[in-house]
Amino acid sequence: MKHLAVLGSTGSIGRQTLEVCDWFSEEFAVDALVGGSNWELLAQQIIKYGPKLAVIREECFYKELKDALPNYKGELMCGEEGVLAAATMAEADIVVAAISGLAGLVPVFRAIEAGKDIALANKEVLVAAGAIVTQLAKEKGVRILPVDSEHSAIWQCMQGHNGIKSLVLTASGGPFRDADMFTLKAVTPEIALKHPTWNMGPKISIDSATLMNKGLEIIEARWLFDVPYENIDVVIHPQSIIHSMVRYNDSAVLAHMGLPDMRVPIQYALTYPERWANELPEVDFAKIGQLTFSEPDENRFPCLKLAKQAGMIGESNPIVLNAVNEVLVWRFLKGEIGFWDIPRGVEELMSKHWTIYIKNLDTVLAVDEAARAQAKAYKGVYR
Repeated sequence: MKHLAVLGSTGSIGRQTLEVCDWFSEEFAVDALVGGSNWELLAQQIIKYGPKLAVIREECFYKELKDALPNYKGELMCGEEGVLAAATMAEADIVVAAISGLAGLVPVFRAIEAGKDIALANKEVLVAAGAIVTQLAKEKGVRILPVDSEHSAIWQCMQGHNGIKSLVLTASGGPFRDADMFTLKAVTPEIALKHPTWNMGPKISIDSATLMNKGLEIIEARWLFDVPYENIDVVIHPQSIIHSMVRYNDSAVLAHMGLPDMRVPIQYALTYPERWANELPEVDFAKIGQLTFSEPDENRFPCLKLAKQAGMIGESNPIVLNAVNEVLVWRFLKGEIGFWDIPRGVEELMSKHWTIYIKNLDTVLAVDEAARAQAKAYKGVYR
């Protein structure tokens, strides 16, 4: 039996992880659950799975959660201390890292220090601290198991092969794939949250709409697979059947295909190296009819280019990119700035940044804090 600590259990990936655990209830034990602010859902999960440790990150909801669990026999904690306790608990074999944003970095770092394998669904961890995290994982003999559908696809296509030439990340193109500039500048949060293919949380939905998500995935892929940036490409694939591809030196291309469902890569990360049968629907190629591809338009979606540039410069630049974008996305969702202020704000603040050498985790967090302060003060013009 594999023992899991699920960080971010009330989010989209966390909920789907628990669904996978339900399919194989005799194979997985959920020993720790960490939720954000949704204490009601977390309470339901605690009652169902009976973890040894349960944590609510937002301390202000601790009393409500505790009052809702009069018969809970496990340990109940809150705040950062609780999150780190769950990430490092002795019983856990795999830590599912599904806390959104840079808030997931320190827990992942501590989990690796504790020798835990990481099912990684948080790309910001490698975007901001890829060199540090991957080096630590190597030193500790820890496996980082990709959960993002694109990186899981690449990981699976690479197994048992050498002679890799390049990686091809696919992107649906988001809800504004064919939108003109006039439309993009008038986008509202309600429209931007309606992704045509995937059902995701608000932050990643907006990142998909700007294509920043794909830019962050380029940086993540560089660290996961040790492939140089110039050998990582992006192609728009609206059907979302091919989840990504690997080109080889002999001109062969291996592609991972399937209906878009995050439970597939989640299950593979948890069951690796085995493939267990499930009841999910399979691709019916005759019904799909055709698969189409096109180049991404970096003029309409400049976040993709900005992410590539930040990754290639390296050091503190990806940290600033991620921090500024994260703040601007939440400001857009609150109606403080416009949709087009996200790429323009990222570009402006990145242009003012002087590269800082990243020595350790403390440096990462310091750069992140400074960049967030600048993003909070940014005055948008498209609202």
